[in-house]
Amino acid sequence: MSKRRKTSRSASQRPDETKRQKLRDVFVPRPFQGLADEPEWIALRELVPAASAPLKLAPSLIEQYGDRPVTLSTVLPMALPAMTKPDGRVLIGLQRHVQSGDVSRDLSVALLCALESEPGSQVSVPALPGEGPRLQDVLDDGPLDVTMHDGFGYWLDEGADEDPNVAASLDRANASIYPTVRLSAAHAAYWCRVPEKSHVRWVLAEDEDVAMDALARLSADGSLLLGEGTKFAGMFRAHGLLVPVWDLPREPEAAEWEAPLTDFTKRYAEAAASSDPLTLEQRRARQGLLGRQVTLR
Repeated sequence: MSKRRKTSRSASQRPDETKRQKLRDVFVPRPFQGLADEPEWIALRELVPAASAPLKLAPSLIEQYGDRPVTLSTVLPMALPAMTKPDGRVLIGLQRHVQSGDVSRDLSVALLCALESEPGSQVSVPALPGEGPRLQDVLDDGPLDVTMHDGFGYWLDEGADEDPNVAASLDRANASIYPTVRLSAAHAAYWCRVPEKSHVRWVLAEDEDVAMDALARLSADGSLLLGEGTKFAGMFRAHGLLVPVWDLPREPEAAEWEAPLTDFTKRYAEAAASSDPLTLEQRRARQGLLGRQVTLR
């Protein structure tokens, strides 16, 4: 085929191609920034197996869809992004299989699709959300009122678990849950017990550089641990904030770690408030901490 014919065919295809606009994915490193409870949103998405919190729609959405009850859930059946109940209630899942580079936009689209869906019907949510409002735009924002659950029974309406298939699925989901307790000593801090040990994980609210410097100061001073028998395991970098993790002896229950964590929060707050340049020893400690950091995406 001649170049002229190739060019002619290519040109004739362009109008059709322009009709198919490709969605562009954009990575947002701190998708929950600007929300009143950014650390808790991150904790529920990355650390907590079964919890829920009520959400309130922005006034503009209430005007359009009515004041429908909306519940944020750590996860929904089959990791669905959203569900609607026959009575009009909406559930939004934080932990899901498909996501774009902007988690806030993903959740906003799931909420809007659920509001547009017939109550009780299946909610269809696009894999890539495209441009549009984010959580910060569609919610009447405030601190999250978190309820912890021992299992996923809160998914179900009354009588739904009488179906043997539903009951079996629920049993499998519940069996995957490690015991997890929300600690009162620090905001967005959680204790959990896994087969061989326990952990405390805490989502720090400060900007990453401030938090890292504070942890480096504590590491250099030898005051990074939560007490005897504990180990600083490292940290996650989750949605732009740091999440330090401590390994603990397996047996003591969560309540036993409230006082040690309270003491640590005082040390951490003092270190985070310091504006002094890091010493050589603290800079070395900071480099060591960076080597023990894992980024969650």
